[in-house]
Amino acid sequence: MTDREKQKRMAPLRLLESYWQGLSGQNGEVPLRSQIDPRGIESALEFAFLGERIAPSLAKLRVAGTHLNDLMGMETGGMPLSALFTPEARDRLGDALSRVFSEGAVVRMDIAAEEGFGKSALEGHLLILPLRSDMGDMTRLIGVLVTTGRIGRTPRRFTITSCEVEPALSARAPEAAPVLTAPLPKRLSELSEPDAAFDHQPRKARHPHLRLIVSND
Repeated sequence: MTDREKQKRMAPLRLLESYWQGLSGQNGEVPLRSQIDPRGIESALEFAFLGERIAPSLAKLRVAGTHLNDLMGMETGGMPLSALFTPEARDRLGDALSRVFSEGAVVRMDIAAEEGFGKSALEGHLLILPLRSDMGDMTRLIGVLVTTGRIGRTPRRFTITSCEVEPALSARAPEAAPVLTAPLPKRLSELSEPDAAFDHQPRKARHPHLRLIVSND
């Protein structure tokens, strides 16, 4: 693979991390799930996924891009993230996920798929970033998984060749994420949170707790 091809393949990871860092830079905290706007990472959506904590070291995929579905040969939404990994790699993945949810850590992995009949060499990179729910608890995540090579027969499951875990908010000052106000395209709506309902009912006037009475008698 040429350097140009490698840079192109890594672009979705850089885009997502830059976007996430921009959201973090607005208040210095791990971003909320509801802050994620698909328009900000449109070119990475094919490789992106959203997950939810279902155990201290286990995450369920809530939404997954088409690349993850292609790797498994099926719809991956609703499946545990660990389903993409070999049994031997799942403990290591679980350890990394536990730090994402408990510490707000960032995880970077180099991965390689098992080889066999109809399954040629397939390498990849995985980025996992923490998110907070609207309640403020760290029970959500967003990530990107890219691969190099032919997918071949599915499902493709991965081993972990290297894993880096680091604190969520780095010392470098990120650029603020752009505020997007254009209407959301229908094909991107699956990553958006529903708008909160607007209560237009007028508030009833409150009676004062104290009342002054003046008498001249």
